[in-house]
Amino acid sequence: MNTPPTERPDENQSIAERRGKLAEIRARGVAFPNDFVPTDKASALHDAHDAREPTDFDAETAVVSIAGRMMLKRVMGKASFATVKDGSGTIQIYVQTDAVGPEIYADFKRWDLGDIVAATGTLFKTRTGELSIKATSIRLLTKALRPLPDKFHGLADQEVKYRQRYVDLITSDETRRTFVARSRTLSAIRGFMTGHDFLEVETPMLHPIPGGAAAKPFETHHNALDMKMFLRIAPELYLKRLIVGGFDRVFEINRSFRNEGVSPRHNPEFTMIEFYAAYADYQWLMGFTESLIREAAIAVTGSATLNYQGRPLDLSQPFERLTITGAIRKYFPDYRDEDLADIAYLRTELKKKGAAIDHAPLKNAGLGALQLALFEDTAESLLWKPTYIVDYPIEVSPLARESDTRPGITERFELFMTGREVANGFSELNDAEDQAARFRSQVAAKEAGDEEAMYYDADYIRALEYGMPPTGGCGIGIDRLVMLLTDSPNIRDVILFPHMRKED
Repeated sequence: MNTPPTERPDENQSIAERRGKLAEIRARGVAFPNDFVPTDKASALHDAHDAREPTDFDAETAVVSIAGRMMLKRVMGKASFATVKDGSGTIQIYVQTDAVGPEIYADFKRWDLGDIVAATGTLFKTRTGELSIKATSIRLLTKALRPLPDKFHGLADQEVKYRQRYVDLITSDETRRTFVARSRTLSAIRGFMTGHDFLEVETPMLHPIPGGAAAKPFETHHNALDMKMFLRIAPELYLKRLIVGGFDRVFEINRSFRNEGVSPRHNPEFTMIEFYAAYADYQWLMGFTESLIREAAIAVTGSATLNYQGRPLDLSQPFERLTITGAIRKYFPDYRDEDLADIAYLRTELKKKGAAIDHAPLKNAGLGALQLALFEDTAESLLWKPTYIVDYPIEVSPLARESDTRPGITERFELFMTGREVANGFSELNDAEDQAARFRSQVAAKEAGDEEAMYYDADYIRALEYGMPPTGGCGIGIDRLVMLLTDSPNIRDVILFPHMRKED
């Protein structure tokens, strides 16, 4: 059997010793009992008793029982202490030979850190005021065959933290708090949405045609139907089908998949919320999205004023709104308005910055797409405070409604903060003939080499032909939002099991 690359020789010795102990337990009876149900949680016991005065082993009469992982053990002759960690926190167990019996006490002394144990007894506070359980019985429920990392340092290797999240969660309270905060973020968002009359729905993960975003999909094959399928890159087109069907407000929180690079802000499998509201436009969406993010921050952190990576991030004030060229000019005033309106100048400037100007999608890009490319290369990373970039060009917004008064400009926004995109929304294009023409343009771009261009979705066009009311829709990246709320620098820090290269 091959040894995993993260194992050390001393680990192998410890594992061998633990396997020997397990063999002895098996020989004596049931090795992994499943008949114990704890009645208490560590945190609840602390909460109920932290106001009491410390006493010298003044045992109470109420019997409690707890189960968890043994994190510390101090053996002192005929009496010992162990610290047990359950899903809520830790509590100390006091074990005496006289209370549990000499045979059980002898077994206890051979148990290892990491073993999962059960204890029943009465509560008391030690001389130092620490709440403890004076055990009347204690059992081994699960024998851990692998040793935990050093108790003072936990997992020091960041890559191992991501690969072995189960160990990271055992040893790091900070990691546990991050994922509790993620869960609370999702709960807060769901509560906000349902409180504003949105219906939560589920749409397919496997799509016959990938759509709803400019991205490269993962491909698979459905054997029974004998057809190529794609993991969805976005739920957008299915959610808008539901608007056609008569649901005026819908949202979905779920995974999407994009066969693209991995970085501190990108993971090929990610979570987002998309929501759509009939009879709403992008101006309404910006106000609603701002309120949603602000309320989620307050629900999770207790405040709309955060600190991220050592810098303040204020979500309590109205979010700024800038156009693409307005943002470039704000942060790089040397660019003149006439420069930003000159296709030849923009192509030259982007080429100097290393952009693949002679390859798709920039090879045949128009003015708007070139302005967007320059924005992404210059101003985007400087947008620290919450900022809406508005009024995107139609050529990079194939699903957004074109402005009635400004040809070539769509009613679209993207929300940036801390230098990264967090949300994207727009007034939806509900003109079936216009949408069909834009899909055809996307197909032409794909044939010209743009792997992220969209496919033609005939069924979606058919749905629009039945009539979709004026609608606004938005998508928010949950992972990136949780990064902000937990002060996490890397998207892998907020995804329980991020994708990694093969370990070997």
